[in-house]
Amino acid sequence: MENLKGIGETLKKAVKELTNFAKLEKGSILVVGCSTSEVIGKKIGTFGSIDVAKVIYQAIDEVVSELGVNLAFQCCEHLNRAIVVEKEVAKKLNLEIVNVVPGLKAGGAMATHAYSMMKNPCLVEFIKADAGIDIGDTIIGMHLKHVAVPFRIEGINKIGNASLVMAYTRPKYIGGPRAVYQ
Repeated sequence: MENLKGIGETLKKAVKELTNFAKLEKGSILVVGCSTSEVIGKKIGTFGSIDVAKVIYQAIDEVVSELGVNLAFQCCEHLNRAIVVEKEVAKKLNLEIVNVVPGLKAGGAMATHAYSMMKNPCLVEFIKADAGIDIGDTIIGMHLKHVAVPFRIEGINKIGNASLVMAYTRPKYIGGPRAVYQ
């Protein structure tokens, strides 16, 4: 496995390309699912690492904070894949806040660390994000807007030992032969 600094640099490059291509802007939402276990070469859910979570959070936050993009971190299956967001985001989007705090064994290392880093965090059950990053096959699709488009970067398909899958969303095409699209 590459060292933690290398993981952070690789992830920053991937996030920059995704945010640029998807044209994420202030107020957009980027959902992140991450198995820190998979990053270090272990089976998902078996060896959560706060050290790995710190590097991943810092790399992503460094890129998106400049843009004003809101981060949403998916918890593990033991919290039904609930989402960690800033309370301000939950209120702005009228999302129902749930009463739970992520931990290593119920929520996962990534969500636990994200919760500790946010100014005023809370958990919500659902979100409809504009783009997403899935590190280690955490299945983030349920938290993306309806039409998700896979996004790949030449030469970057893993973060550490974990597979990397990214996506952005686009508006639905509706209408028919008379419709005009942007």
